[in-house]
Formats: sequence, C-alpha cells, structure tokens
Amino acid sequence: MRIHVADHPLITHKLTVLRDKTTPSPTFRQLVEELVTLLSYEATREVRVEPIDIETPVAPTTGVQISSPRPLAVPIIRAGLGMLDGFVKLVPSTQVGFIGIQRNEDTLQPETYAKRLPEDLSNRQCFVLDPMLATGGSLAATVDYLFEHGAQDVTAICLVAAPEGIEAMRKAVGDREFTLVVGAVDAGLNERGYITPGLGDAGDRLYGTAE
Repeated sequence: MRIHVADHPLITHKLTVLRDKTTPSPTFRQLVEELVTLLSYEATREVRVEPIDIETPVAPTTGVQISSPRPLAVPIIRAGLGMLDGFVKLVPSTQVGFIGIQRNEDTLQPETYAKRLPEDLSNRQCFVLDPMLATGGSLAATVDYLFEHGAQDVTAICLVAAPEGIEAMRKAVGDREFTLVVGAVDAGLNERGYITPGLGDAGDRLYGTAE
C-alpha cells in the first residue's frame, strides 16, 4: 500500500475553507470539485498510456494517449458523487461505475445497497472517490469488490483521512496494488467514529442537508 499526502499550499488552503462550518453548500461543492481535480493530478501519475502518431501543424510526432481499457472512476454514493466532476474534468475519457455503501450508525460497519459496475474489471485501473476515510469500512469493502472482479490496481482519492482508517486499509489490502491519495491526515476519530477535526458529514454539507 502506498500513501501520498498532497500537502500543496493550494490544497491546504482550500481544505481550510472546506472545514469551516460557516462555508455554505454551493461554495463547499465548488471547493470539493477543485480539490478533487488537484488530488486527481497526483493520483493519475501512473495512469497507463500508449504511443500514438499524430501530425502537428509543423511536423509529424509521436505522443501518448490513455490506454484501453480506460480508467474506471468509482464514486461511493452518496458523498463520492460530489467528487466525480472534479475527476472527470481531469480525465474526460474515464468510464464511471457506482457503488452505494452506507455506514450503520450503531455498528459503524458498512452496508452495501447498490452496485453499478462492469462485470469484468480485468486489467483495469480503478479510482475510488470517497471524501472521508474514517473507519475504513466502506472503502475497504469497495476496494475488495474491485480486486475480486479483476481490477489490476486501485487508487483511492480522499479529501481527509484518519490514522485509524489508514491502518484499516493497510490491513485490508495486504500486498495488492493499492494507492491512497489524500489532502490531509487528521488527528483521529471521535467516539462516534467521525474524523476530528475533519469537516463534518461531507454528504450533508455537499447537498445542503446538514443541520
């Protein structure tokens, strides 16, 4: 398992505004999109490409293009949906699948309620989008599913992560090809399993349903 903390000043600045409880939902959504584009730049450093011959206005040359099968973006519904535009903006040729996992607030365990993914993920590079890596249950279940269906390597993009979630992912993925790209690693989890200082419930704040 590889971990990359993208501690660029622009990422830290945008995260600070995102964390502020007074930041309204429209601004929150825009910042999430911007942050995901920045994080995706780091996450796609190893995206597979192949050579292609082209003609410029001056002379022929050889460049590269995204290889087939194309990368697959997998937002975890619902909060992960708010990250999709930021990723697709950077990699417009990506394909998109969806997985719905919610945390049982009593047991803190993940519960899957929806999947819309290609049946065969052989040789795929998959990019999982999930704003918060807290206990790691939802992300681990998603990553397991992708590997079990043939994914070659999986990268998760999270805005913030807790050390507990990182350790849970380390145990869950073992020696499989998994990379975690995050904007920040926070102090830890509180008694309710929420990241602290965190940024609250990302889904509620994205869609204006926070109390």
